[in-house]
Amino acid sequence: MIAFPRYIILWVLACLVLSCESDPCNDATVYELDLPAGFPAMPVPEGNELTQARITLGKQLFYDKRLSRDGQIACASCHLQELAFTDGEAVSIGAQGRTGFRNAPSLANVGYHPYLFREGGGISLETQVLGPLEDSTEMAFNMLEAVNRLKEFPEYQAQAEQAYDQEFSAFVLTRALGAFQRTLISGESAYDQYLYAGAVLDSAAIRGAILFNGDKAQCSSCHSGFNYTDYSFQNIGLYDEYSDLGRARVSLDLADIGKFKVPSLRNVALTAPYMHDGSIQRLEQIIEHYDHGGQGHINQNPAIVPLGLSTDEKADLLAFLESLSDLNFISKPEFGPE
Repeated sequence: MIAFPRYIILWVLACLVLSCESDPCNDATVYELDLPAGFPAMPVPEGNELTQARITLGKQLFYDKRLSRDGQIACASCHLQELAFTDGEAVSIGAQGRTGFRNAPSLANVGYHPYLFREGGGISLETQVLGPLEDSTEMAFNMLEAVNRLKEFPEYQAQAEQAYDQEFSAFVLTRALGAFQRTLISGESAYDQYLYAGAVLDSAAIRGAILFNGDKAQCSSCHSGFNYTDYSFQNIGLYDEYSDLGRARVSLDLADIGKFKVPSLRNVALTAPYMHDGSIQRLEQIIEHYDHGGQGHINQNPAIVPLGLSTDEKADLLAFLESLSDLNFISKPEFGPE
């Protein structure tokens, strides 16, 4: 029998707690996102319109280790800017040195994701924070204690009043973190410059892009659109048996065992190791996995079959994936700590 995950209950409670009405930001100036070419408008929830005050507060909270019980883990501890907001670990290390069970996903363009976490259990950026905050292997804290700790600091009280016209609260904490994360936009890779600015791109990467989007490799059947993901849940045959049930943890459907949200491939060369459990170290190994056709799990996507790629084709695919790195994104001072 599949256990009903504890954090789903927490999110339901969060929706009740955080649904209170709040006066719009007393700074009426809406922050306009500078969207790259090819990007659609980002959905922003009513009541948390972006302003500089909200983004500034959210960034400070994102880097504040006092959000964890032992004061050693911040959101940024598992989401490092230089690694496209991943942490380089197979699975993340949380409070008191405890080991988690999943690989930290990139936060690049997370504001476009219709749901969060690898099994899709997070319903919004505003409620997502309950997951890591309450998890015993991540921040090992709870919302009430975190708010009570941080509201003792005058700077947070002042910023809450400025940004949300109320005292520091769970509402303020969750909304501000969501506001900051929506600014983490990445769309200036070498391939973007080739597509939209006429920049020169290595011929191998161009061939790789054609193969990626073509009928032979069919990578774009799932890694599609401006963010190189269709946000669907897929079992890619990584294992013949899964210790992590994936989407089934939320859906309670046996047909969803081993299914995880298709990740964006933006900055993929910067975010090793790969897969939900960090079990693959290099992009070359991912290409080999798909060329092999997976392990044949009962829920494996039937489109994943042996591809018969040549050595040159594999090298071209690798060159294309490497061209999706956005070096400006990982160095922007507005995303990093003060």
